[in-house]
Amino acid sequence: MTKAQTPFLVVNPKSYLYGEKSLELAKAADKVAKETGIQIYFTCPFADIRYIKENTENIIVTAQHMDPLTPGRGMGHVLGESLKEAGAEAVFLNHAEHALTISQLSATINRAKELGLIVIACADSVAEAVAISKLNPEILLAEPTELIGTGTVADDSYMVETIQKLHEANPDVLVMIASGVSTADDVYHILKLGADGTGATSGILNAPSPAGRIQEWADAVIKLQNEQKEGKQYEII
Repeated sequence: MTKAQTPFLVVNPKSYLYGEKSLELAKAADKVAKETGIQIYFTCPFADIRYIKENTENIIVTAQHMDPLTPGRGMGHVLGESLKEAGAEAVFLNHAEHALTISQLSATINRAKELGLIVIACADSVAEAVAISKLNPEILLAEPTELIGTGTVADDSYMVETIQKLHEANPDVLVMIASGVSTADDVYHILKLGADGTGATSGILNAPSPAGRIQEWADAVIKLQNEQKEGKQYEII
C-alpha cells in the first residue's frame, strides 16, 4: 500500500481537464515525480482513473470523491472498490465543492482506510481542521474557501496557526496548505512555514505552461530541502 510522504505536491485539475488533455498533464507530472522523487498526487474525473493509471508510473492517481457504501445497492454513488480496482491510490473528501457532514466524512474515511486509499480531507477553518484531524485522514487540506481560485495565498499567521494546531491535535496527520497557490515562491514559502505539502488547480492550469509550472514547484521543493540539509535557519514571524 502506498503511504503518504512529505513533502508532497497535489496537481488538481478537478474537471477542467479530462481524457487526452488530462493524460497529457498527468504524464508531465509523472515525469517530474520520477526525476525528483517527490510524491505527486494527480486528480482526475472518475472515468479517467484507469486511463491515467495505465499510462503513468510515478504519480498517485487520486479520485475526487467517494461514498461510504459497500458493494451492492447504491445506484449513482461512488464505490470505493471500483476506484481501487481502476487504479486510484488516494481520494479527496469534503472539498468545498463537494462538502460532507461529519458523520458522512467519518464513515467514508473509515471505508477508504479499509481499502488502503490515502485520504486527503478538506477543511475551511482551523477549528474544522482540528476536528477533522481526529478522524485520522492521512492528509488534511486546510484552506479558507473564499481563497480558492483567487491566486491569493492565506496570510502567514493563518498558515502558522493552522500548521501548529494540527500538528498538536494529531501529529500523524500531514498538513496541506493550498488556497491561492500559484508560483514556485508560494510553494517554497508554504513549506518553509512548516506545511507538509501544497497544490493547486488554477495556479497550474492558468500558467503559460502547466507542465512547466509543475517543474517549477518541484524545483522549489528541492531548493528548500537542500537548504534544510545545509542547516539554514528561518525566521517565522
